[in-house]
Amino acid sequence: MTIKRYISDADTTITNAFKENLTLRGTGSNMGASDVLEIFSIYGQTSSSADGASTEKSRALLKFPVASISSDRTTGTIPASGSVNFFLKLTNAEHHQTAPTLYTASILAVSQSWVEGYGLDLDNYRDNGEANWINRDTATTWGGGEAATEGGVYHTGSVPETYSAEIRYTEVFGEDASQDLEVDITPLVEHWIAGTVANYGVGIMLSGSYEDGSALRSYYTKKFFSRTSEYFYKRPTLEARWNNAKTDDRSNFYASSSLVGSENYNTLFLYNYARGQLTDIPGLTAGKIGIKLYRDALTDTVPQTVHGGVCPLAPVGVYTASVAIDTTASVLYDVWYTGSTEFYTGTVDVKNFAAAADNPNTLYVTSLPNLKAAYSTKETARFRFFTRKQNWSPTIYTTATAIANSEVVDSAYYKIFRISDGYEVIPYGTGSVQYTKMSYDQSGSYFDLDMSMLQADYAYGLSVAYYLNGKYVEQSEIFKFRVEG
Repeated sequence: MTIKRYISDADTTITNAFKENLTLRGTGSNMGASDVLEIFSIYGQTSSSADGASTEKSRALLKFPVASISSDRTTGTIPASGSVNFFLKLTNAEHHQTAPTLYTASILAVSQSWVEGYGLDLDNYRDNGEANWINRDTATTWGGGEAATEGGVYHTGSVPETYSAEIRYTEVFGEDASQDLEVDITPLVEHWIAGTVANYGVGIMLSGSYEDGSALRSYYTKKFFSRTSEYFYKRPTLEARWNNAKTDDRSNFYASSSLVGSENYNTLFLYNYARGQLTDIPGLTAGKIGIKLYRDALTDTVPQTVHGGVCPLAPVGVYTASVAIDTTASVLYDVWYTGSTEFYTGTVDVKNFAAAADNPNTLYVTSLPNLKAAYSTKETARFRFFTRKQNWSPTIYTTATAIANSEVVDSAYYKIFRISDGYEVIPYGTGSVQYTKMSYDQSGSYFDLDMSMLQADYAYGLSVAYYLNGKYVEQSEIFKFRVEG
């Protein structure tokens, strides 16, 4: 599993905008139960705001369940710091009013606690309560005492905090008024997890001149769906993404060749299961084991020279070795050991790199033998694919005597979409964080998916794309399944 989503557990809008009489301001209004969040800046709606000093502003506050993220890290559901990125995602809410374009929004860490509240009125500001423009809870102002600060208190970098520069973010909005917000806020989340910054959430607002009126124009109004929205996939989300694709080359092992460079290295895996559970091998020095490669399991007493053959400890009970070997043998036997103790002996068929006089356009046929008709939101499902070349034509001998092996596609990716409207629930993650890249081993490509991320009582489609000859090629097959609560 390489993606995990956490929906906000508190969010609201705070504003100092004028009420409908254009005399009183809604500074005491609360919108914690509204199904949308709103940010804007209104310039010159009244004569008192024409100089910018009384420009009307609206900001959004959001908080996420960091305790759940910390727990998932402890249990190994998400990886350690440095191996995962956290993206703040807000979905645009369409409306009948004018939406701003060509502006920048700031995402700042809130530096004081606040209470979400139960208000609903985003139009006339008739629901008073906390949090609001003045107060962060029923009896406490933002900042507190003589240092009271309207509009919330944030880590802005104006105080001598060693982490200030790491936890300030911006999002540039272009000409598309319906643009969503998606920002990598990994350093801030890691501070929350470590406790070096208290988790009071983030404030989202227009940046600098876009909010303070100095631009002499209005930016009215940008809306996002809130956590109380009826639309499951449009609620504010903190999305953890990482690439932990296990590339086990046991059936894709190549002898070293001067034709290639880093591709000479092959990765082999050893999985230590005890009573159905992955378990560390006890008594290892620094948690490491060694590997030897033999040309003959019975008579070869001198193992082949292995480069990069030390096996570091990976997740619990999983050991890997990245090796390069110059050999003419067609079969190798990998022996995993420590000292005089041998733990496992496997078999590796050796392939050879070769240049060619033509430029092939390899096509594949992909199937999903373990696909179920329906999955529960309470399970983490493993999808395992079988891939073969499109024009593969086995001989009668092969058909009668051998089990067909799945072709290994080094770079395979998946996406999930809703059948009813084609909405992409999980798009292809092929960017800087390749979070939908599939693992592979001698049985084919596979990935694990936390089904709780999918809304129940809907049918979904699963598509696959392969990176071939410098481009992504989406396969024609679509695998359909249903999710049930």
